Amino acid sequence: MSGIAFTGAKIALFHDNHVLVYLRDDNDRIPFPAAWDLPGGGRENDETPDACALRELFEEFGLRLDPTRIVWRQAYPSWSNPEKVSHFMVAHIGPQDIAQIVFGNEGQRWEMMLVSEYLAYESCVPHLRDRLRDAADANLPAR
Repeated sequence: MSGIAFTGAKIALFHDNHVLVYLRDDNDRIPFPAAWDLPGGGRENDETPDACALRELFEEFGLRLDPTRIVWRQAYPSWSNPEKVSHFMVAHIGPQDIAQIVFGNEGQRWEMMLVSEYLAYESCVPHLRDRLRDAADANLPAR
């Protein structure tokens, strides 16, 4: 599935059983208004999945992450275009990364949410909950 054209990429950033999330704007003109979301977004030009996720992470949270910190990747059918895929990846962050977050202009606020809380939350992007569950079940090594 990874060789198929893709629409975008999301990245879950874990720290001590928490994941970096943000509350989307409450605006009916966007998908999933007022839902908890993960960093990432749509592909631009000929970006790779890693480049897409890491560019979006920088735009949304001001964080620059080395691609070598990504510990898990999976392609899934795209929710917006079933003929393409979207990529989901995982990296670990530490307190020094969290301290450097500068929240961008998309969304209402951010937080480090317990993974179990996100997985149980009804007000999150539904397909991301399932993907985060897959990643959490993978018993990923911490770095």
